[in-house]
This record gives sequence, C-alpha cells and structure tokens, in this order.
Amino acid sequence: MKKVLEIFTDGASWGNPGLAAIGVVIRENGHVIKRIGKTIGEATNNVAEYKAMICALQEAKALKAQKIKLLTDSELLFNQLIGHYQVKNESLKTLFDKAQALGKPFKHIEIKLIPREQNKEADQLATKAIKKEQTKVVASVFYTGEESPSSAG
Repeated sequence: MKKVLEIFTDGASWGNPGLAAIGVVIRENGHVIKRIGKTIGEATNNVAEYKAMICALQEAKALKAQKIKLLTDSELLFNQLIGHYQVKNESLKTLFDKAQALGKPFKHIEIKLIPREQNKEADQLATKAIKKEQTKVVASVFYTGEESPSSAG
C-alpha cells in the first residue's frame, strides 16, 4: 500500500523580518503522526512559509511517503509553487529551488491553498515556538550568572 500523507504547513514572523518559526502537522489516514514547531531565527513571514514547506517535504521523505498533499494558507507560497507567480526575491528563489528539488522524488504531490481557519494547528505550533523563544530571551536578560558588586556585601 502506498503511503499517503496530508501535511499542513505554516510560517510565522513577529516583525517582518523578526523572530520567526515554522509549524508542520503531518497526518496519515486522518491521524496526526507528527507535529513540528520550531524557531528559525530572524526571517520574514514569506521565508518562514517556505522553510515550513521545506521541512514538510524533508519529513515526508524521511517517512517514506509516495504521495503527499501539502496544505498552506500562504497565497504567495501557493501561487509561486504552482507557477502562477514568478519568484523575484533572491532569498525566496533559493528556497523555491530547494522546495522544487525536494518534491521531485515523490510519485504525486498535490498542493492546496486553504483558509487560515483550517490551518490553526500548524499556526499554533509556530506561534508557540516563537513565544517559547521570547521567554528564553527575556529570562536571560534577568540572569547574568554572577553577583553584582553591590550584593557582595
């Protein structure tokens, strides 16, 4: 039986560019088999969307899928990948080329543009990763690892 995966992807950026993250939800036969939410450093929202798609393709390959259905709420990403929009931005062109190359080994890829409401889980994974990273940054500001001269007594 051929392995078919349904993969929801989302990228988020707080600031444009700003702290960015990806969210990926992979389903097989209607059941979630993998969730990914991780920060990717500073990036634009469009870069985050592409990196989420690239991560999804890499995971699908690792899971030995033959057919994949990619679902995104990014109009730009969707229209560039299906050839309706040109990729003019150089950093996006590099990511576009990588996504195209990663997609080649699959027997069948379907990409679908979905409303944001249908992509909530991937969005929440990306948002949660950004919030977690922000908490780490704030915590490190308050901890220096040594006592200040005034507290030495």
